[in-house]
Amino acid sequence: MPAPIVFFDIAGPDLKAQAGFYSEVFGWQIGPDSRFTVSAAASLPGALRQDPAEKVIYLGVADVTAALAQVEAHGGKIVQPRFVVPGVVILGLFADPAGNRLGLVEMDGERPKTP
Repeated sequence: MPAPIVFFDIAGPDLKAQAGFYSEVFGWQIGPDSRFTVSAAASLPGALRQDPAEKVIYLGVADVTAALAQVEAHGGKIVQPRFVVPGVVILGLFADPAGNRLGLVEMDGERPKTP
């Protein structure tokens, strides 16, 4: 059986600020020990890229543009505004206040919107 992804963490120098950002922008319930649980797709798709080494976690949102506005309002930065990968998906990229780069996928219910 292939190894499943069972855990992830997002690093930053100020845990309280990180917790506030993800709680306010994405509604994550983060405990006093900085732990949280978020829902994931039953089958989590992934991809390998030939780029400089980095990992990007993509979060599903109803509206990429609105989510990016919330990111900025709470101290994050837009890396790439909403864009379409024709016939595949609608994306956006941001950096959290600690500089971690993450992505957004525009969702139609439980499935990514296909442009």
